[in-house]
Amino acid sequence: MAELRLFYQEEGKLKISKTIDILKKVNLKDMIWIDLIDVSDAIESELEQFLKIYIQEDEEIEEIEMSSRYIQTEDSIVANSNFLQDNFQMQPVSFILKNGILVSVRDTELKTFNDTVKKIYADSKSFMSGYHVLVALLETRVEYDADMIEYITDEITNLSKTLNTEDDLSQDILMRIKDLQEKVMIIRQNIVDKQRVVSNMLKSNLFPHELLPKLTMVIKDINSLFEYTRFGFDRLDYLQDTFLGLVNIQQNRIVKIFTVVSVIFMPPTLIASIYGMNFKHMPEFEWKYGYPFSILVMLLFSIAVLIFFRRKKWL
Repeated sequence: MAELRLFYQEEGKLKISKTIDILKKVNLKDMIWIDLIDVSDAIESELEQFLKIYIQEDEEIEEIEMSSRYIQTEDSIVANSNFLQDNFQMQPVSFILKNGILVSVRDTELKTFNDTVKKIYADSKSFMSGYHVLVALLETRVEYDADMIEYITDEITNLSKTLNTEDDLSQDILMRIKDLQEKVMIIRQNIVDKQRVVSNMLKSNLFPHELLPKLTMVIKDINSLFEYTRFGFDRLDYLQDTFLGLVNIQQNRIVKIFTVVSVIFMPPTLIASIYGMNFKHMPEFEWKYGYPFSILVMLLFSIAVLIFFRRKKWL
């Protein structure tokens, strides 16, 4: 759903407008943030002309090269980043900073933005420019990334408990491991994206000096998340190895059972084969006790094989 939100200060109070006409009525020095959600090309063109900026197309926003992710000129900054949704789909967002005004461009609603708006309303005096809003957006996003990592960690823990208690191993477990590996990889890719953008912001001479400590804390939080993703990868690799090991043990147990059964029945089979030969002259052919004797010999050999396996601890 298309939406336009313009945040500005008026007499020390934060106000919001949903029409672009407010730009002609408000001093641009009081304008803080312009949030565009899937707006029309006409509105984008009007903003471009009024603010003297360039709003990138979707294809440009999604470019992965660093030269496309972060662009700085003498008076403006363009930063593109991906924001993860709850379904682990990446939503590209473009930020444009010029003359203290932040312009954010996206195609869908994001929880990060809604929660940042709540923070701004709760303490509007702390958000005097678009730079402050952008830092708050990044802080909120990193918090959500941490929450998603915690969610994945809980999923890995539950999966580990399943491996410890489940006797019948199924392909579903391996597919769950694969799914979690992909999710951790997506989170890591998302964190790398934030790290590159924030690192460049720290080097920028356009950011207010008082915001540099906050950006430093953001980059530290991002770096700490790397350790958690690495730990998640290691745990999933361990679980995958454990699963494959348990599968091998299960298969070996089955093969072992078939082997034992085959060996147990080898002597009786040999005896039955010998006495099953229809030669005319056989010593026991006319013997009265030949049949029970052969059955007894078969049983004794089978019991002897079982005792031998038991002593060797193969059973």
